[in-house]
Amino acid sequence: MGGQVSTSGSFRSLPCSTNADWMSALCPVLWDVPLHQLSIPGSHDTMTYCLNKTSPISQAQSRLLQLLGKVLPCVTRPVVLRWSTTQMLSVTEQLDAGVRYLDLRVAHMRDGSEKNLHFVHMVYTTALVEVRGRGGCSWGHGWTCGARGGATRALVEVSGLAGGQLPPRGTPEVPTLSQMWSRGQQVILSYEEDTVVNRHAELWPGIPYWWGDQVKPQELIRYLERMKSCGRPGGLFVAGINLTENLAYVLGHPTESLRKMTLPSLPCLRAWVREQSPGPGAQCTNIIAGDFIGADAFVGDVIRLNEKLLRC
Repeated sequence: MGGQVSTSGSFRSLPCSTNADWMSALCPVLWDVPLHQLSIPGSHDTMTYCLNKTSPISQAQSRLLQLLGKVLPCVTRPVVLRWSTTQMLSVTEQLDAGVRYLDLRVAHMRDGSEKNLHFVHMVYTTALVEVRGRGGCSWGHGWTCGARGGATRALVEVSGLAGGQLPPRGTPEVPTLSQMWSRGQQVILSYEEDTVVNRHAELWPGIPYWWGDQVKPQELIRYLERMKSCGRPGGLFVAGINLTENLAYVLGHPTESLRKMTLPSLPCLRAWVREQSPGPGAQCTNIIAGDFIGADAFVGDVIRLNEKLLRC
């Protein structure tokens, strides 16, 4: 992960095809800034690029929706699949694009094998959750996993395999990039169930998430501005630039999809992102996670926010 730092010490844009090394390409001054003061790009429902329309609808959904999925699967499941899909790039492609926050939701499939864990967002992914060691671990510096559902066993196994790469929750403060790199730590693993977190020191508690659940960009911006006015949560938190297709939108636009309106093509949302400020202030942003990460533009906008820290 070689750095690319300009002679002036400021962040130099990486080639448009990749932001894979953007953290090491930051000005070295920013390597000593706590992670919750940096602006970090993320993806919402990271694994939905491999959802499977032949899979049953998640048991977490309403009984009516599950019934329709069984009675009218040829109609219901394509609609639910479109409604559920929020990403187009694979997880490797997302990491190469610069994403460092991964939102992973894990569950057992009803009537499926107890040994198999699937990623899920209304329906289950074709990809199984595999826990295995990797020589020369190449996970991205500082990416965060939000894992949900029946995933405790997998979390414990991941924790054991990752070993010293996970900073313990007992760390006095949110670590810096330099601290994590010097300790050989690459991953922060966050989980939402307090009872599980309390039993495993390597798990961090759930990360607060501002999720607007809006279809219209302007409504989403109004929600985010309202949340900012209340003050940011302490530590790591996520501001979600998530345009969500609700059922009314799907039924009213049978030939269109929000996927066509990827974040880089929505000027008002990109303008909002560019206006944000990183740092410790009450209204500063931290992790900005989006749907449909299909180009470098949105990720690049978030990464470049870190340049503002050099002018503080």
